[in-house]
Amino acid sequence: MALFQTVETPNLKYEQPVGLYINGEWVKGVEGKTFETINPHNEKPIVAVHEATEKDVDIAVAAARKALETTWKKVTPSDRGRMLTRLADLFERDIDILASIESLDNGKAFSMAKIDIVNAAGCLRYYGGWADKIHGQTIDTDDDSLNYTRHEPVGVCGQIIPWNFPLLMWSWKIGPAIATGNTVVLKLAEQTPLSGLYAAKLAHEAGFPPGVINIISGFGKVAGAAIASHMDIDKVAFTGSTLVGRSILQAAAKSNLKKVTLELGGKSPNIVFNDADIDNAISWVNFGIYFNHGQCCCAGSRILVQEGIYDEFLKRFKERTLANKVGDPFGKDTFQGPQVSQLQFDRIMGYIEEGKKAGATVVTGGERLGDTGYYIKPTIFADVKEDMKIVQEEIFGPVCVIQKFKTEEEAIKIGNSTTYGLASAVHTSNLNTAIRVSNALKAGTVWVNNYNLIHYQTPFGGYKESGLGRELGSYALENYTQIKTVRIWLGDALFA
Repeated sequence: MALFQTVETPNLKYEQPVGLYINGEWVKGVEGKTFETINPHNEKPIVAVHEATEKDVDIAVAAARKALETTWKKVTPSDRGRMLTRLADLFERDIDILASIESLDNGKAFSMAKIDIVNAAGCLRYYGGWADKIHGQTIDTDDDSLNYTRHEPVGVCGQIIPWNFPLLMWSWKIGPAIATGNTVVLKLAEQTPLSGLYAAKLAHEAGFPPGVINIISGFGKVAGAAIASHMDIDKVAFTGSTLVGRSILQAAAKSNLKKVTLELGGKSPNIVFNDADIDNAISWVNFGIYFNHGQCCCAGSRILVQEGIYDEFLKRFKERTLANKVGDPFGKDTFQGPQVSQLQFDRIMGYIEEGKKAGATVVTGGERLGDTGYYIKPTIFADVKEDMKIVQEEIFGPVCVIQKFKTEEEAIKIGNSTTYGLASAVHTSNLNTAIRVSNALKAGTVWVNNYNLIHYQTPFGGYKESGLGRELGSYALENYTQIKTVRIWLGDALFA
C-alpha cells in the first residue's frame, strides 16, 4: 500500500499521509498491517493507514534515543523555539486542510474544528516562546560552595492521545516535550489518525531533525501497551479514560518506573445558583455539555440548579437544547456532529437505556437521530438519584443529568460526590459565593459564569481519579524536565 493517498472532503482535496512517520521518513509498518478509519457521518471508510505494532514502537524509540543523544542535544533552545513557532505558522497556513480532516475523521463541526486548529497553533507557539527560558537556580549555602540546579530533558517521551480533540492533544503533548529538549514517540488514536499524520508532515516541513518527533498510528492494546511498558522510554503521557490510565500506570511501574502523567475522565458539576443570570447560565450550560458532541473529558454533565429557579431553568434549557443544530459536520450551521464511532454510539445509547430503566425522566432526546451516521439527539435526564449510573459514570456523549439543590452546602456536597475531579463551574452574581464554592470544589478547574474555556497558558488536570500532573501553562514544563543539583566545593579540603 502507498504511503500517501488522495482524499477528498466536501470542501477540498489533499494528499493524506497514511504511513508511519519514524526517524524523519514515511514508512510502512514492519508487519505490513493496515486498518481503516471510518467517516462517522456516513459510516463509510475514508482511507486505510499503516498499523504500528511492538516492532515499530521499538524502531521509533531507537530513533528517538539516537536523536536525543546526538543531533537534538546540539540544537540550541532558541532554535527549538523557532521550530515550534514555524510549526505553529504551518498549522495556520493549512488551517482549512487540518479542520477538514478533523471534521471528516472525527465528525466535529467544521467551524469548531477551525477553532481547535487556532488553539493548537497557539499552544505550539506558546511553548516555542518557553524553549529558551528553561533554567535553574543558583543557591547560596555557604562561602565555600557554588550550588546550582539544571533543568534537563527527561529523555524519550512516549505520548498517547485520544480521539476527541486529535490536533489539540497533539499540540498539548508535543509543545512542552519539545520545548524542554526531549524527543517524542506519539501514538495517535486508532479512531482518528488522519489529522495527526498530516501534522507530522508539517513537523517535517518545519525542520525538526530526524528522530525528534515520531508519529505512529496503531491500537492501544498493541502499540499503546508497548509504549507504556517500553524499557527505553523515560516518560509516558496519556490522555483518555481512567480505566486505561490505571493500566498505563501499572505498566510503567512494572517496567522501568518511567515518569507518568495522566489526564483522565470526569463527571463535572455545573452549579447554577438562584441569583445567576439565567440566560447567560443556560448558554454556558448548553455549551458545557453539548460542545464537541459531549465527547469532552471536562463536559459539564451534572447540572445542579438551585430550587428557586429549577423549574424555569429546566423549561428554558430544554428549549435551548432543542435549538442546537445536529447534522453534517460540514453543514454551515452545524453545532453537534455524529459520535466518533459505532462503539462510542453504542456505549452512549447503552447509558441512555440504563437511565430510562433506572426511572430517570427523559426531558428531551434519548434516542438516535436519523438512520445513517452515529448521531444522537441531545439528551437531558431529570428526576435522577445519586446512585444511578448516569449520575456517577462518565458517559462521554451528549447526555446530561439535572439535579435540584437547596443550599450552598448541599451543592458542594453533591458536586464532590463522584470519584472524579477534573472540572466544575459556578454560576452566580455573588462574588463571595463564587469564591467560597470554587475553593470547596475538588476539581482541577473551576469556571465561574462560563464553561469549557480552556487556554494553553493556564494549567489543566484533575483531582482524584481524573489524573496525575498538569497539562498546559508553565506547569506542563515540570512534567518534562529532571532537576539536577551541582555542588562545587571552592574551599580547602575538610578532611586533609
